Amino acid sequence: MTLLQAIILGLVQGITEFLPVSSSGHLVLAQQFLGVKDQGITFEVLVHFGTLLSVVAYFWKELWRMLISIWPPFKEEHAADRRMILLLGLASIPAAMVGFSPLEGIFEGVYEKPEVVALLLLITGAILFIPRCFTGSRVEKSVQWRSAIVMGLGQAFAILPGISRSGSTIVAGMLSGVRSSRAAEFSFLMAIPAIAGATVVKLRHLGNVDSTLMSYYAIGTVAAFASGLVAIYSVLALIRRGRFEYFGIYCLLAGSAVFCYFRFGPG
Repeated sequence: MTLLQAIILGLVQGITEFLPVSSSGHLVLAQQFLGVKDQGITFEVLVHFGTLLSVVAYFWKELWRMLISIWPPFKEEHAADRRMILLLGLASIPAAMVGFSPLEGIFEGVYEKPEVVALLLLITGAILFIPRCFTGSRVEKSVQWRSAIVMGLGQAFAILPGISRSGSTIVAGMLSGVRSSRAAEFSFLMAIPAIAGATVVKLRHLGNVDSTLMSYYAIGTVAAFASGLVAIYSVLALIRRGRFEYFGIYCLLAGSAVFCYFRFGPG
């Protein structure tokens, strides 16, 4: 891996982790185009850690309130924060069940099939247009127990590379009656246990680290953190302006172009 490849992959990871366009799918495709056959589990863990830091940095006030809420004595004024912790825990269960099931190993084979990833990117594009075609009769001001479960199922579905985690969860929330901006914020908070859990699981696969590459890994991690923070601000701004379908258009165009390239292109 070169320095330029580390920066590009870090930027791709950070930007696409929170944009509803599938980070795993874009990383697979970026590696294919850059000729990076094996980026290494250490680099993968570190860039995911970078995106984790970006969402923590954005929501640090909310996270601090949640932390205070579970510290005795339990005050009534922090009841909403304790409830949010329970909702996030509930929403994380479906993805955890899939992640620790045999399905996770089966889905890993998709990472080596860019044509399949491109088709799944098309599915993401279609998913992002669903709210435009269907709107619920009741709009909630915040995430409730039922909508948390529905968003959790959306997150579990996004274990496939090419299916956007943020896109699936935000759309699932909107379809269950949650305001789009609230759904997006909850989706990003859901990313914290999801990314942290995936990172911890992958830690057991870490081997000897090539010290000559650590500076590249560090720069890639910083790139993932910075671009992830920009992506969070961008998504929330576009959603508040009602421009969510722009991401769907991108996924449809990108998925079509990539599928045609690997299906009919050279080599």
